[in-house]
Amino acid sequence: MAVKKTKKSTKPKTPTVKEKTEKPIRQAPAAAKAKAGRQGKPIGVVTHYYGNLEVAIVKFKKPVKVGAKICFSGATSDFDQIVESMQYEHKPITAAKKGQEVGIKVAEKVREGDEIYEVK
Repeated sequence: MAVKKTKKSTKPKTPTVKEKTEKPIRQAPAAAKAKAGRQGKPIGVVTHYYGNLEVAIVKFKKPVKVGAKICFSGATSDFDQIVESMQYEHKPITAAKKGQEVGIKVAEKVREGDEIYEVK
């Protein structure tokens, strides 16, 4: 009994129209979902970042004191930090009022639009 050899094509298979149009669905990692769920509502947002000074200008939605632990969360930012110093109009302050924009020294780079959460 002879085995018949078949010629294999070296040409790659071209995808069909359906395969070309479908994109895989990306889901956030489980850890990110869990962290977002436990944080609650944001207490502020970054309005500007000065990279050379490593200072974020933040507008708070509720009062925040020096010593509070906060979390910066955004597309590329996700870290916790204790507020060590705040300034308003180039003068040190101990607490930021609701709606006030203050400068905060940050440990990592943040971007405009990053949200700030209170860590309990």
